[in-house]
Amino acid sequence: MNLLLDTCAFLWLAQGSARLPARVQALAADPNNLLWLSTVSIWEIASLQRRGRIVLGTDPQPFVSAARQRFDIDLLTFDEPDAYLEPTLPRIHGDPLDRMLICQALARGLTILTPDRHIAAYPVPTAW
Repeated sequence: MNLLLDTCAFLWLAQGSARLPARVQALAADPNNLLWLSTVSIWEIASLQRRGRIVLGTDPQPFVSAARQRFDIDLLTFDEPDAYLEPTLPRIHGDPLDRMLICQALARGLTILTPDRHIAAYPVPTAW
């Protein structure tokens, strides 16, 4: 399975948080699953750290790079075809970053690993 990590899922995985259910840990650890992190989430992580909403213990770049390497997470860039999908999404909620992840998942046939019920309400595969 190809899994696109929601920003919170990536952070909880990287930090070994108890907020990550055993089922999700198993999905992330399964060598048959490919894990993806969007550049959209990297932007969000940097922004959250700058505003003091999260504490990483280091700058975002080494934190994200180390976690990507440790968990064998591939990088997914937000591309032009992804952007064109945005107007096709229903207006379930207006978080532009979540909508960008949804567009990426739809464009590439990915399942979003997320606890976010708003994302799960869209016509995109999710797991948690």
